[in-house]
Amino acid sequence: MNATVGVAGDEGIFGPASVTWQLHADPLMLVGGVRALYLQALHPRAVRGVVQNSDFRKDPWGRLLRTADFVGVTTYGTRAEAERAGARVRRIHKLLRAVDPATGQSYRIDDEALLRWVHCAEVVSYVEVVRRAGFPLTDAQVDRYLTEQRAAAELVGLAPEEVPGSAAAMREYFEDVRPALGGSHEADEVWEFLRRPPVHPVLWLGRELLWRQIAELAYGSLPSWAHDMYGHRPLLPPIAVTAGLRALRTSTGLALPVMRLFYRSPHIQAAMDRLGPDVLPSPSRVPAA
Repeated sequence: MNATVGVAGDEGIFGPASVTWQLHADPLMLVGGVRALYLQALHPRAVRGVVQNSDFRKDPWGRLLRTADFVGVTTYGTRAEAERAGARVRRIHKLLRAVDPATGQSYRIDDEALLRWVHCAEVVSYVEVVRRAGFPLTDAQVDRYLTEQRAAAELVGLAPEEVPGSAAAMREYFEDVRPALGGSHEADEVWEFLRRPPVHPVLWLGRELLWRQIAELAYGSLPSWAHDMYGHRPLLPPIAVTAGLRALRTSTGLALPVMRLFYRSPHIQAAMDRLGPDVLPSPSRVPAA
């Protein structure tokens, strides 16, 4: 989706005074997105829906880029743009089905329980990675972020009150859903794919030197019970994962001023065109809870 200028003064569904507006511009969101994919794949019904309805092996970056674009539009776009993006996701999900190979049962991809799992795994991963990497968030601000994200959940078809809106509620949700999670053939496919996505031969070195580090940090940041379900111990101990995330965030933060001379997120640029330069996201602008 191409970002557009939209209506002047339209702050969208979150606005510059939200935690979401500031957090979602952090470069470590990429690592959080990869962590979310690892976590989401541990729900057998959810990962089966992905494997049976997408060609992620031939389109290695498609799902990640589409998710990033959806997050960009819903965070920084106008309200109408966010609602159109949500309507498109609901329309696609409504048409998709997956089949349980053990029972032959067909089920809907837009099942409420599956949508809630995907949402919760995603927002928890964003918070866990970015906060662990050094983004300044108090516990109260985390609660505010999770409450704000109920609006994003509503866009894909969930009732806001049915989505955890605090860290405590999110922990309770994960305890409740754990019995439904586990390793599977499809999860193993995702695990291997995320470590070594297919790329053109000229990009092999970059994949091994750069992407592999991102994938290892994302996997290492998962809870230990997730590692147990995958059956693979992370290469890095927890303290090294935290150090790696902080080092990556520091290095990308130092490079951002130079990068912005040549490229800026079209969604953020469109928001600044509508609302003025003062809405540029920054950790220093995270609102008090």
